[in-house]
Amino acid sequence: MQVVVLAGGIGSRLRPWTASIPKPLLPVLDRTLLEHVVSCVPSDLVDEVIVAGGYKVDMIEAYFKQADVDFDVRIVPEDEPLGTGGALGNCRDIVSGTFACFNGDIVSSLDATSLLDLHRQNGGIGTLGLWEVDDPTRFGIVGLNDEQRITRFKEKPKPEEVFSNLINAGSYIFKDDVFDWMPKGRHSIERDVFPALAAEGLLNGQAFEGYFIDAGTPEAWGQAVEAAIAHGRYREGVLSGAPQSWYADQASTEVHGGASMSSSMIGQRCSVGSSRIHMTTLLGHAKVGNGSDLEGCLVGEGASVGDNCQLQGVVVDHGSNVPANTVQMGGQWPRTDS
Repeated sequence: MQVVVLAGGIGSRLRPWTASIPKPLLPVLDRTLLEHVVSCVPSDLVDEVIVAGGYKVDMIEAYFKQADVDFDVRIVPEDEPLGTGGALGNCRDIVSGTFACFNGDIVSSLDATSLLDLHRQNGGIGTLGLWEVDDPTRFGIVGLNDEQRITRFKEKPKPEEVFSNLINAGSYIFKDDVFDWMPKGRHSIERDVFPALAAEGLLNGQAFEGYFIDAGTPEAWGQAVEAAIAHGRYREGVLSGAPQSWYADQASTEVHGGASMSSSMIGQRCSVGSSRIHMTTLLGHAKVGNGSDLEGCLVGEGASVGDNCQLQGVVVDHGSNVPANTVQMGGQWPRTDS
């Protein structure tokens, strides 16, 4: 079947990385984020991956033309932002039959075959992957009956409107009939389509366990890396340390002198001195000096962090230099407010 990935955003929360690389191409270990999103569908079920996006789509297309992946990629570009519903609706002329659809930054333990089985059993137009949370006010919540049919859908409820802790996990199986419920142009599938389908009994829901990460912030990116390490979501590379970190190759495990590394991703030919690196991603050729402490950071390709720096939740641009003794909590480097 076809798989649609909704990747229209510019990845503003991961700037400045995404100023030069679109979010679907950012690496989580040795796979792109887009590959992780698609991987919840067994490869033998995937005919074609359709990327509905409007930001640097030429780069996405060029990458997958030469990449060694099990699926073909087709781009359906947005000339202007269309929202989640408009982006999917933009694919109506090339999608047919039963298809999968995913938000473009979800890394989760979902096995989409369970959604497909429920979809075939219950019928209807759509089947949603669901995740349980303590505070559902930032998400779309569902009411679910004993037959796993969704009876209500409410996007981002106020606290007094909460009727469920099961949220929409951004992972769907649809029949192409869903396009009949979608207006042309910009709209939200969560606000404009799901409530109407739920009211008619045409949506199903399947809760899953394990992990669910929206990898759109530096903190969540670190969680996605940690989950990918823990669950073996890589083809190559070496694990070392406790908690384990992933290194792009054996040589990259030997380039740090006295460093404390945990739950991190270390690209090829990185150089790390006697520093603490925790839940941090270092892309290829990055350097960290001595006496520094990096937690929850994203350090771009070829970037350099000097001695005695303290960085937490900072996205360091590719090729940039963080001077010695820099202290920064959150935000970008180079700083946009300087």
